Formats: sequence, C-alpha cells, structure tokens
Amino acid sequence: MISPAHARLMAAYNEWQNESLYGAASGLTDVARREDRGAFFGSIHGTLSHVLWGDHMWLSRFTDSPPPPSSIKGSSSWIEGWEALRAERKKTDAQIIAWTDGLTEADFEGDLTWFSAAMNMEITMPRWILITHFFNHQTHHRGQAHAM
Repeated sequence: MISPAHARLMAAYNEWQNESLYGAASGLTDVARREDRGAFFGSIHGTLSHVLWGDHMWLSRFTDSPPPPSSIKGSSSWIEGWEALRAERKKTDAQIIAWTDGLTEADFEGDLTWFSAAMNMEITMPRWILITHFFNHQTHHRGQAHAM
C-alpha cells in the first residue's frame, strides 16, 4: 500500500511536470496545440483538457468537491481557451497538493464506491489503488502529450 508521503511526492511531481509540459506547449501556436495528431483525445489541447477533467472527477470522488460539468466524452473540450486551461491546471495542482497534505494513513484504507457514468455501473475498489491510479492517469496522458 502507498503512504501519505508517497501521495505528497506524486502531487509535487505532478505539479512540476505540468509546469514543464504547459510551458513547452505554450511555445506552440493554438493551431498546433489543437491539431489532431491521432491520439485518443486528438490533440495536445484535447489530451491536457482530458487530464484536467479526470483530475476534477477523481477529486470529486476523494473529496466533497463538485465533479466537472461535462461527461468523459466532452472531456477533451472541457476548457476551450488555452490560458483558461493553463490557469485551471495551476489551480487544480494546488488543490491536489492541499488534498495530499491533509491525507492520513486512514485515507488509504477501505474501499471507495462510485457510479461510473462512462461504464454505466457502480464500481468499488480499494482507496489506495484508486489514489495510485489518479497519479498514473496523469503520467500516462502527459506522456501522450509529450509524444505529440
């Protein structure tokens, strides 16, 4: 099982990598960021929007924060403007750090149950696995964006 210290390390890593990736992507034109490059979420912008959407969805399951207003199908276009996406990414990274700063060993115990609209079913999984997935999901899609 992972620990609060591991989650805090991953939150700091997440923020660092997002700053780097968003910095590099800011050097591209909006047309280049939105170019369909054959990735699952199409473009760099679409992929980064999806990651941010996913972070909000998972935070809503882990905390009392509201879920994003769109479904997974709309996740790649959740935030259309580049500067708005970048600002929300920065804000969300701070929220993730604050959340991990408050975690205790007990937060990794037991199961979490939620309704997945994407799968149209209720799912139950161990909390520590879901927290691990939360950070792996970010890394997975940042890698896709980097390759584009």
